[in-house]
Order: sequence, then structure tokens, then C-alpha cells
Amino acid sequence: MTIDNRIQVVLIDDDPHLRQALSQTLDLAGLKILPLAEAKGLAGQLERDWPGVVVSDIRMPGMDGLELLTELHAQDPELPVLLITGHGDVPLAVQAMRAGAYDFLEKPFASDALLDSVRRALALRRLVLDNRSLRLALSDRNELSTRLVGQSPSMLRLREQIGALAATKADVLILGETGAGKEVVARALHDLSSRRNGPFVAINAGALAESVVESELFGHEPGAFTGAQKRRIGKFEFANGGTLFLDEIESMSLDVQVKLLRLLQERVVERLGGNQLIPLDIRIIAATKEDLRQSADQGRFRADLYYRLNVAPLRIPPLRERGEDALVLFQHFADEASGRHGLPPHELQPGQRALLLRHTWPGNVRELQNAAERFALGLELALDNNEAQGAVGTVVELVSGGLSEQVENFEKTLIAAELARSHSSVRSVAEALGIPRKTLHDKLRKHGLSFADSGAASHTDDLD
Repeated sequence: MTIDNRIQVVLIDDDPHLRQALSQTLDLAGLKILPLAEAKGLAGQLERDWPGVVVSDIRMPGMDGLELLTELHAQDPELPVLLITGHGDVPLAVQAMRAGAYDFLEKPFASDALLDSVRRALALRRLVLDNRSLRLALSDRNELSTRLVGQSPSMLRLREQIGALAATKADVLILGETGAGKEVVARALHDLSSRRNGPFVAINAGALAESVVESELFGHEPGAFTGAQKRRIGKFEFANGGTLFLDEIESMSLDVQVKLLRLLQERVVERLGGNQLIPLDIRIIAATKEDLRQSADQGRFRADLYYRLNVAPLRIPPLRERGEDALVLFQHFADEASGRHGLPPHELQPGQRALLLRHTWPGNVRELQNAAERFALGLELALDNNEAQGAVGTVVELVSGGLSEQVENFEKTLIAAELARSHSSVRSVAEALGIPRKTLHDKLRKHGLSFADSGAASHTDDLD
């Protein structure tokens, strides 16, 4: 059990009359208080960022005020602790101040003195927590920039959304194509949340056989089915206190979806073959590469589960929508791979950069990371889709040659890549390159290029 964050003052005194009098003073001042007769166990009930202050007598049976101060400050050295002392305890109180107590009040003291000290302590506590929150936000921003590399508008927006959602308790639905980085986003949400010290459990629903998915997720009791000889704790229960990442949620059967909906609504799990409802403190992050709304309309996914999950959706942009992020990511992964293999890093040549920018990256970041690994190993930069293949030979030529030759080859690479990508007409290619059609026609003849090189029919009847 933890103390509610709405409590502003925890008051501890073993004298019931004094405790009641002080409680009334604080209550009449509009403060939310929790009066206690003993200090033992208090530290375990206070979260590190609890926003209140502690007022405690020094001399009490069991744990005294100095012991409480030591225990509380081991958990949070910046938590204000005010000590109440008798006349003979002043030297002890001075010792406590040196140990980090915020203030001490010598009995008898005026009500105004108590209120003034408590209010100053609360103001200090707010300032400390605001500074912590700011430092954490700056740290989180730096960490997110390292995990989710890129400066495209879509990535800046995604990092902002992750930063905002991480601090909440909301379940999240991540939408993204294969290889876009859904688990990276899920881990970022967990690591930047208050659950960061709890477990992060990742499971791919599409990789589970239908016969074991319920046992794997919800657990089972002995004898629940043939072969179930002992109790098994399911993934949901194992993730208690943390986060469960459920990828490819679209592959779950409708029966399992019903159980997941109940878990999301009631925050309890029931093992197969059991009768006990086990309460869960868990955050669910689901991910899909499909349009769940469309799947729900087609009867392949429960509409009520879709609406329950779609409260806080996060869309990961595919790499083809991220512009020059592809170059930044490629160099990032290539440098990482070079360091891992003990090889000197390679610099991308202009033609290679053009090739990367023209590629549509059907495998997204995963495909790019594999290409960067090959590049770091000194292998030829060759991409998988046809539109880029026509330019590969030209890219290799750019490794050597003077400035004039490299400029000529760079121009040839750009035109060849656009020819391969467009598959339509000279007009569309000229518009994509931002040059007149007549200029493009001249450059095609100069470089010996044509639509035939791209495998498409030539449409030159629209030339000036």
C-alpha cells in the first residue's frame, strides 16, 4: 500500500491528544493530512516523488524520529522532514538538522509556527519535484533522440507523443509496418515511465501456436489440460508491476481477444483451470501492422477490443516518408557495425547517398540496418527492389575519379534512379528532377540513358 499523492502532510506522534490538536490545526489550514501513531513502515509507503512533507516527534516507542529521518532520506534525501522536540531534546534536534532535517519545533510552539514551517517545506518540495521533472524530461528527450534517430517532422512528432504518453498510465496501440521499430517504441514508453524498474515482457502473438497461446498469456493450473502437470505463470501475470508488449495483436483468435478485453477492462487475470481472479498492475502496449478498424469491419477482429485499444494510438512513419532520416540512420548503423567488428568506418559517396534516398525501403528500418551492416563490412551497397538496381553500377564508379567526373556520375545516378522509379513518361521524370524536358532529353543522350534501361516503355512523344 502506498500513501495517496493527495496527502500533503504525514503527521507522526504517539501522543493522541497532541496528534489530534496538530491534525486540527493543519486541517483548518486546508491541508490534507494523514495522522499516524508510529513511524515504523512509513518509508515503504512513500514513493520517491511523493509531493508532501513529514512532521514527526523525535521521542517515540519503536522507531524514533531520527531513525525515521535516516530511513526516509535513504530513499529520498530531498524529502522535507520536520521534527518536534521537547525542551531537553534540543541538542538531539540540532544533530538531526545536521543530518538533513528541514526544521525542528520545540514544544510548546504556536500553531502559526507549525503552519509557516510546513508551508515553506511544501513550497520547497514543489520546487524540487519541478526540477526533477525538468531534468527527467531533458534526459528523456536525449534518450529518445538516441533510440529513435532522425529529424524529419514525423519523427519529431513521434518523439513528442512518446514523451507525453510515457508519463501516463494509458494503454497504447502502436501502428506501423514490418520493420518500422514497434518494439523500440514500446521499450521507450516503458523505460521513460514510472514503471521503468518493473518488468518489460515482449511477446509476439503471431509466433505462438494456437494450442498454447492462452496458457502462454494467461497461465494455467495443474490439470487444466492434458500435460499440465504444474502451475504456470502467464506472461500477463509475469509482467505485473511493469509493461507487457503484445506484437501482431491482429493474429490473436477471437476467443483470446474476448479474454484480453476483460483483462483490459477489469485488470484481473484468471489462469486456465483456476477460479481465482488475480489483480494486475500492468500496462498493455499492443502493436499491429494491419488496419484493425478494417479487420473489425470484416469480422476478423473484435470491434469492442479495437475501440478499447485505440484510445492512445501511436503511428510509426515508414522510412520512405522520412526523407533524409534514411541517410542519418544508415550512417548511424554503419558506424555502430564498424565499431562492433573493429573496422574503420566508411563514408557514403554522393551516388550512394542518392541511391539510399531513392530507395523505398519496403523492409523499413530493419532493411536499412541490414544494408548498413553489409556496407560496414565493405560489401557492395545493393538494395533489394528493382527501382534502385539500375543505379548500382553507377554508384560503384563514384568511389574514384576527380571532381568533374564524380559530378557527371552523380548526375547520371540521379537521372537513372528517377527513370527506374517513375516508369511513366519523360514529362514526369523532368518534373521530378525540376528541369525542362528538352534539358532532360539532352542529358539522356549525353549519359546514354533511356527508359529501356529501367525496363519500362519509352514515352518520348511529349518532348518539345
